Amino acid sequence: MYKILIADDEEKIRAIIKKYAEFEGHKVTEAKDGMEAVLICRNEEFDIIILDIMMPELDGFSACREIRKMTDTPVLMLSARGEEYDKIHGFELGVDDYVVKPFSPKELMLRIDAIIRRSSSKEDEAGTYSYDNLHINFKARVVHIDNAQVNLSPKEYELLFYMVKNRGIALSREMIINNVWGYDYYGDERTLDTHIKLLRKNLGDYAKLITTLRGMGYRFEAE
Repeated sequence: MYKILIADDEEKIRAIIKKYAEFEGHKVTEAKDGMEAVLICRNEEFDIIILDIMMPELDGFSACREIRKMTDTPVLMLSARGEEYDKIHGFELGVDDYVVKPFSPKELMLRIDAIIRRSSSKEDEAGTYSYDNLHINFKARVVHIDNAQVNLSPKEYELLFYMVKNRGIALSREMIINNVWGYDYYGDERTLDTHIKLLRKNLGDYAKLITTLRGMGYRFEAE
């Protein structure tokens, strides 16, 4: 059983998700706006949080930003728009997945299940990696560049760690998606490319270590 928080100002959307979630045996808590969602998260823990972007009082992005200060609980964002800017902004805030309305309730539940299983199956990583002034501590999930800590989203950490551990190897888009997002991922390759773009931005001068293999995927070049 999962504990799910649904924050959406549309009562019908909350009702549909709640119906399907409870049918599968999950416990659902509802919030009618972003502010209420943040307040609820201060007192309760959840397995996943679903946030609509356009909400009164506090929009989904702002709510996610506040929630991320308290917890790394997976967040799935809902939106009536499918614009790339929204997706990029959401991923920068640490959103785990993004679903555009109207959506299939069945597909939404499959996405929720995949996100939670990936989150719960994460194992502590051992060891460290250094290249010049880039230092990575896998177990602590900490990245430093020139002695300054680099703040990455949860998915950016996983993407960087996977590529570093497989450095020097040509990694196809399919391989990366399967290992970072999971075999049951329902998104597309553009999501990977967006995360690579964000990761490179955060790596600064070390962005060059991630080489694009045209028509194939990516490779982390350093040894």
